[in-house]
Parts: sequence; structure tokens; C-alpha cells
Amino acid sequence: MATADTAVGVGRHPAGWLFVAVSLAAATAAAAAIPDVSGGRIFRVAVAWVPSLGIELSFLLDGLSLLMTLLVTGIGALVGLYSLDYMRGHAGAGRFFVYLILFQASMLGLVLADNVITLFVFWELTTVASFLLIGFDHASETARRNAWQALLITAAGGLALLAGLILLAGAGGSWELSALTKAGAAVREHPHYGAILALVLIGAFTKSAQVPFHFWLPNAMAAPTPISAYLHSATMVKAGIYLLARTHPVLSGTPEWIWTLTVVGAATALWASLMALRQTDLKLALAYTTVMALGTLTMFLGSEASVALAAAITFLLVHALYKCALFLVVGCIAREAGTRDTEQLGGLARAMPITAVAAAAAALSMAGFPPFLGFIGKELKYEGALAVASEPVFVAAAAVAANALMVAVAGIVAVRPFFARGGALVRRPHEPPLAMWLSPLILAVLGLILGLVPPVVANGLIQPAVSAVQGAPESVKLALWHGINVPLMLSVLTIVIGLGLYISHRRMRAALSVLVARLPMSGDRSYDRVKDGVLWLAERQTRILQTGSLRRYLKVIFTVAALSVGGTLVAKDAARWPADWPGVPMHELGVLVLIAGGALLPILTASRLVAICGIGVVGSGVALIFLFYGAPDVAITQLLVEVLFLVIIAVILLKLPRFVGATHPGRGGRASDGAVAVATGAAIAAVLLAVLDAPMSDDLSRFYAAASVPDAYGRNIVNVILVDFRALDTLGEIIVVTAAALGVYSLLKLRTQRRDG
Repeated sequence: MATADTAVGVGRHPAGWLFVAVSLAAATAAAAAIPDVSGGRIFRVAVAWVPSLGIELSFLLDGLSLLMTLLVTGIGALVGLYSLDYMRGHAGAGRFFVYLILFQASMLGLVLADNVITLFVFWELTTVASFLLIGFDHASETARRNAWQALLITAAGGLALLAGLILLAGAGGSWELSALTKAGAAVREHPHYGAILALVLIGAFTKSAQVPFHFWLPNAMAAPTPISAYLHSATMVKAGIYLLARTHPVLSGTPEWIWTLTVVGAATALWASLMALRQTDLKLALAYTTVMALGTLTMFLGSEASVALAAAITFLLVHALYKCALFLVVGCIAREAGTRDTEQLGGLARAMPITAVAAAAAALSMAGFPPFLGFIGKELKYEGALAVASEPVFVAAAAVAANALMVAVAGIVAVRPFFARGGALVRRPHEPPLAMWLSPLILAVLGLILGLVPPVVANGLIQPAVSAVQGAPESVKLALWHGINVPLMLSVLTIVIGLGLYISHRRMRAALSVLVARLPMSGDRSYDRVKDGVLWLAERQTRILQTGSLRRYLKVIFTVAALSVGGTLVAKDAARWPADWPGVPMHELGVLVLIAGGALLPILTASRLVAICGIGVVGSGVALIFLFYGAPDVAITQLLVEVLFLVIIAVILLKLPRFVGATHPGRGGRASDGAVAVATGAAIAAVLLAVLDAPMSDDLSRFYAAASVPDAYGRNIVNVILVDFRALDTLGEIIVVTAAALGVYSLLKLRTQRRDG
């Protein structure tokens, strides 16, 4: 991102300082809560949101949400500090930091939410905020396209998640995640468990870029580097992992959970590792390693073993530290050297020594070398893989292969640009401004410091988080040295294989490029085909339905209504025919005949005036029915409305031009209109007969009778229902009528203007 191209000044934007200050204050407050949370204390606040449904706006701080809060705010502060110089002088700096503030607030709401509806609301807010951030450079067609791709995929997953959360709340008997944690057995035995699991996993997999939804995340690299660092290390892509961890006590333990997460996570990790090795763009290579890390986390969350969960939580922390540092380093390289291409980079250590130190430290943690926290995390991953009850060999083999590829990628990203022979650089590099090298250096050094004090990390962060994921207190121990054992041997094997892959990475890159080129389909191309198919279907549907003919629109609407209502009655065997027809007095029978005749007139006549008279007969007959059954006020209202309608419709229709040529419905058109009208009426009549066949409950009537005076201060129950209990519905009807009147007025006005012209 070339800030000079859009420079409007030289100052750091005040919104950036605000973001850094707020993030730092939030991180400090979260850190102050570590002793209480690690001691088993849980903080919860709630206010009534939708009391009638028992929904609260509730937030919970336990070990898992505390760890995520620290990552979101702590890394957010360092990303904001980095961005002060990265965005310095940029025309869109203010917009950039506003989006960043919105995104961080949404992410904090997500990880702290206890109510499932609250969680979903913030889940979707992160989707919207990430769309704005990925498409920050809205002048770029690529940025716009990739932002839309991320929005559509994650929003579709969000809709699936909403359905899953509602079903989960119904099965568990609560909207609160803290209560659902204790209802795991009831949920797993519920008939809807399969649907709940599938819907929740779709939401998590789309957000955290699991196969087959993995392709959107590398494309999100269109965002500025600080955004990429924030999205990929601590925030949006970790939201799906957080969801899996949070619902682990409720949904885990079944073969469906175990095998789905294990297989999907392993496939995602291996494929992403291979794709990372294929890249020459440093930022894109890091993006694929993020997908690899997310796959690994998913794979380990499929297990119930506490050591596997501890491995997942530890790796969550490890990955956030080294990945954010490396992304920020790549931003420094691109700014100073003018390129991110590994084939053009080399020898940067002399010109950028501090950045080189930060890159080397972060890469060592990524590759899993001691004494970095990454080494502890890798050892724990192998121990957790061997503890997976379902398929330990498969999980361990997948972990070794993915980690070995990560060693190679760490060398490509951090070693080659700084310590390989000099390449063809676009410009002469030098050390970036203070804020840009300080942030990655802090993160890299933090990975080293935490690796040197594993008990502090275990007791303060990992153990409380694992206890929250497991739904019960757990004991977690971290150490740099466990003796000579199988995990250590696997670590040595990983480094040996990784170094070999690094040495031969150019040949492997060429082979992988050939392999990818021969693949018949990719996720990105599949997305384009699905999108094009939806657009084609929408276009065809529009051509068929949106003809500009109001008569055609009404016919389609009523046809669909008749078929759907009638078809449902038949499919559900709900249609009923009365065994005994009640006796109908002659005067009522005469009115019914009158109504039927009035309804037939518009079908049989070609005269608008006669059709209007027929409609008036129908309305007047209905008013008489109301009068016969003791509702004179409703009958008068019906009659007045009918008279007003007839006057207005007569004025309008008689002023409109006659149907000519193709616009004339003809006998065939009137016959089809009549058939649709009869079918719709028959469907409605069938519904009424089915309702009348069932026992009638007067609960609603008694409620309105009892509540009209004390709640609405009215004794006319019908008026009270319309004005108070159904106020919004009545307002909607008024708006519809007003809109229709304005439309009719516009048509008449247009005809008058044409005549005058």
C-alpha cells in the first residue's frame, strides 16, 4: 500500500491515537482480571432485552472470553500503533480507524456475549465491519470483489448459525450459553441435534475458512497490511474457532462432532500448507498459513481429551503472536523494499536490522524452536494428537506434515528476505519508522518471554480457558522440557522435514503450480460459477415475472397463494368437509347468491362500469352479512369504505385509456383471471372449513375483552384491536393504501400531462 499516492498531510490521525488508547485501556482492564478468572471467578452482567421472549443482553467473562479479549485488545493496540505510521498522511486514515474501532467493538461483543442472540448480532457486525475493512481501497476492483466475496460467504454462514442457535436454545431450554453448557446431554439426545450441529458448523467453518469455504480468506489480502494482521491473528477468523470452543461442552462427544472436525480440520491444514509453500507473495503465503492454523485448531477441538484442548488453546495464543508480527514485518518490507515477491527480495538484514530481528524471532516461534512459546505449543500439539481417541495416528501424521510445511514457510517468509543474497529491489530499503518496527518486535519478544515462563502462561491463561471449553475445571501444565519422549521425537522430525522442504521449496513450488493448474475446479472458481448461476436465475426470473403488467403481477401472486395454501392442505391432509351443513335462512341465502353474482360480473363483462357495479354488490352483501350477525358498527364501516372505494375506483378506471391490442385481456384472459380467482377463493374457503372443524378456543377473545379497558382504555373491542393491539399492522395498511393512492394519482397526472402535450 503506497501511502504517498494519496497523501494529504504528514500528521498522525487523532482517531488512531484514540483507537490505541482505548485498546490499551481495555487490554489493561482485562489483564487485571486474570487473577480472579484464573481463581475460578466468572463475571456476568445482563439487562432485559426482549423480556417477552426471555432474551437478555448478557455478557460473560470467563477463561475463554478473557483470553480472546486480551488478544483482541492487546494485539489491537499494537496494530493501531503500527497503523499510526503506516497510514500517516493517507487520505482515508480517519475512515480506516473508524472501521477499525467498529470492528474491534463488534469482536469484543462477540467473545463476551453470553446470550446466543447477542452473540449472533455481534457475529454479523464483525461481518459488516470486515467487509468495510477488506474493501477499504474501494477504488480497486479486486478489493471490491474480494470484500463482497467475504461478505456473502460469511453472511450466508451467519444465517445458518442463527437457525442453529435458535434450535440450540430450544433444545437446551435457555438462550444463555452459560446455561446451555450444563445442558449438553439433553442437546445431544435431542432429535434436532443433527440439524443444530450442521448449522452451527456451517457458521463456524465459513467464518474460519475451513474447506470448502477456505478460499475467501487469502483473497481478503486486498485489505491494508494492518487489517490483514488483525483479521488473521486475533479477530474475525478466530471467531469461528471461538464458536467451536464455546459450544464444545454442548455439542462435542458424538461421532458426528469428532469426525467432522477432525477430517475437515486436517484437510484444511494440509491443503493450506501446500498452497502456502506455492506462493511467492509473502502476504499471500502468510494468509495460507493462517488457514493452516485454523484447520489445526479445528482438528484439535474435535477431541474431548483435555491435553488436545490445551494444545488448541495454546496454539491459539501462539499463532496470534507470531502471525501478527510476521504480517506487520511483511508490511515493513513492502513499504521499504517496494515489493513482497520472495524472488526479488534478499539481503535486507543490513538495511533493516531491527525488523530482521523481529522477523527471525517470530519465525522461530512459528517453526517451533525452543525456547519460544511456539515450541511449547508444538510439543503440546503432538501430545494432544496422540491423545485423540478416534484416530491418533491420522491426527499426529497430519500435524507433523502441516508443521513441517510451516517450518519451510517460516524460512521463506522470514529468513530468505533478510539473509539470502540480495535480489532485484524496487527501491533502496531502510528501517521503517519507530511505530512500524516496534509493534512486531514487541509481539516477537513476547513469544520468547512467555516461552521462558510456561507455568505463568498455563495458570493465568491456558488453564482457565481450557476449563471453560471443557465445561469443568481442568489442570494444565506447560514446560519447555518433558524429557525424551514421542512428542520430542516428532518435533525433531518436523524440523528435519521442514528444513528439507525449505531447501527444495522452488522445485516443490513448480510441482504444486502444475498440480493446481490441472485441477478441474477450485473454491474461487466454484464461487464465481455459483454467483453467476444465481445472477442468471435472477435475470430469467425477472424477465418472466417483472413484465410491467400489474394484471400479470396480481395473477402470479394469487396463483402462488392458491397453490401453496391448497397444496399444503392436501399434503398435510388438513382439508375438511363438514359432515352436516347448518341450515341457512332464506334471506342469508339470497345475500350469498347476490355476492356470488356480483363476483361473476367482472369476469363475464367487458364493461368497466358493470365490473365496478359487481364489486360494489359484493361489498354491500358482505356488509349485510355483518348486520345479520349482530355487528352493525362493522357493517356501517364496511358500507362506508365500500362506497368510498367505488367512487374512487370509478373515477380512476373511467379516466384510464381503454385496453387495446396486446393489452386487452380478451375472453381468454378474463377466463384465466376467473380461474385464478376461483382457485384462490376455494383455497381460502378450505382453510376456513378446516379451522371451523377444529375445536374453537375463546382464549384470545377473552383476553381482548379483559384487556381492552385496563390496557387500552376503550370499550369498543374492535376499535381497540385495530388502534392499539394491532396498531403497527393498521399503520402498515394505511401506508399501503396511501402509497397506492399516490401511485394512482401519478398515473392520472401523467395521463393529463400527455393529453395537454
